[in-house]
Amino acid sequence: MAVAKDSGPGESLAVREHEDGTVGEETHPTPAAERMLLFTDAVVAIAITLLALELPLPQGHTNSELWHSATEDRRDYQAFLISFAVVWAHWSSHRRMFRAVRRLDGVLSGINGLWLLMVVLIPFAMKVLAPDGAFQARFGFFAVIQTLAALLFGLMAWHIPRAGLAGAGAPPGIFSDALERSIAIAACFAVSVPVSLTGDWAYLCWGAAPIATRLVSRSRSRSRSRA
Repeated sequence: MAVAKDSGPGESLAVREHEDGTVGEETHPTPAAERMLLFTDAVVAIAITLLALELPLPQGHTNSELWHSATEDRRDYQAFLISFAVVWAHWSSHRRMFRAVRRLDGVLSGINGLWLLMVVLIPFAMKVLAPDGAFQARFGFFAVIQTLAALLFGLMAWHIPRAGLAGAGAPPGIFSDALERSIAIAACFAVSVPVSLTGDWAYLCWGAAPIATRLVSRSRSRSRSRA
């Protein structure tokens, strides 16, 4: 919920109730920050769209032939679903954090560009991972992309408050929480690379990533409650 409020000449503030129930004032994003957010959203949307356009089309003149063709390409469909979910998760985290960003500098713009590079590489990395053979190399490539994406996102979360780029009404702990969650995700994917030498057990490290982020969120919630 947002309510307009006069704040003086040349500045427009709004009183906003955040998702955690706190209320604060926030300035509107500068044109440069808005353009970066629009560009980021466009790049992610294009990346997701290209995922669907590259899906193989099932072939066949009968129901049986069509189904058989689809099952032969099941790895491509699985890769699409996983890539879609991963890209969506990255974009959702970016959207949630950048709602509190009101200004832009060259450092944040550069880090955001590198983060976007990792995001658009995710569909390609998933296609590399899908085929059989050379499991460690394929798995490691995908894991490194995810590790770098998480670290770059964490770097943005670290830089924004220190450079004074957030609005006055930013939710408490939003950047420190994003930083800790990013470190947890990066650690899970980084550890999975050496674990991949033992085989498919490395996938358990990926499965641990959402558990780790949830534990981080709960720990921060408890800390705020005690405070």
